Amino acid sequence: MNESPAPRRRLRKPLHTSREAWLLFTSILLCLDFELLNVGLVPGFKPWDPTFVILATAASVEAIFLSTFVLISQNRAAALDDKRADLDLQINLLSEHEVTRLLTLTKAIAKHLGVDTSDQPELEELERDVAPEAVLDKIEDRTMRSDQ
Repeated sequence: MNESPAPRRRLRKPLHTSREAWLLFTSILLCLDFELLNVGLVPGFKPWDPTFVILATAASVEAIFLSTFVLISQNRAAALDDKRADLDLQINLLSEHEVTRLLTLTKAIAKHLGVDTSDQPELEELERDVAPEAVLDKIEDRTMRSDQ
C-alpha cells in the first residue's frame, strides 16, 4: 500500500522534536555527571580532569558535529524551498495564461452582446498572452546580474 507523504511529515515532526529533547537531556546529564565527578563532590571518585580540558574538547567536537547537521538540514530546506518556488512559478504562469484566455473569451462575449469596451484601454494589455519563456529568461537575467 502506497502511503501519502503528508502523514509521514506529520509524524516526523514530533519524532524529530523528541529526538532533539533526548539529545539535549543526554548532553546536559553527561556534562553534569562529568562536572560532579571531576569537582570531587561524589565520594569515592578521584577527579581525573579537574581543569575540564576533556569536557571542553568533547563539547567542541559535539559543536562541530551539530553545526554540520544544521548545515545539512538547511541545505535540504533550501532545496525544498527552490522546488516550491519553481512550482509556484509554474502555477502562476498557468493561472496567468488561463486568466488571459478567460479575458479574451469575455471580451468576445461582450462584443457579441454589443457591449462597448473601448473606454477600458487596459484590457488590450491584459489580453496579451504572457510567454513563459520570456518570464523565465527575465528571471534568469536578473539572477545572473545579482550574482555578479
